[in-house]
Amino acid sequence: MPIYVILSKLTDDGRETIKDNPFRIFEVNKEIEEMGVKVLQQYAVLGPYDFVNIVEAPNNEAIVKMSIELGSRGTVELMSLPAIPVEELLKIIKK
Repeated sequence: MPIYVILSKLTDDGRETIKDNPFRIFEVNKEIEEMGVKVLQQYAVLGPYDFVNIVEAPNNEAIVKMSIELGSRGTVELMSLPAIPVEELLKIIKK
């Protein structure tokens, strides 16, 4: 199944939500899984983004659905990146 890297930046409303209910992060993970996207790893990070998530999804459409649903709430801005395993990249380069 394809892997994606999701970079998340909280909005002011998102920071307030996390401050008031830190476990909301895990609630959102469950909602994401109901959309067909499985969170494999999740990190809080310092810098221009607040979280890095490594997820698995059946296709780009599932990631788009997730991004639109979460983004429409006004609490987070997302950047979704398809991840290509290095072994696959080598196969592509050798063609």
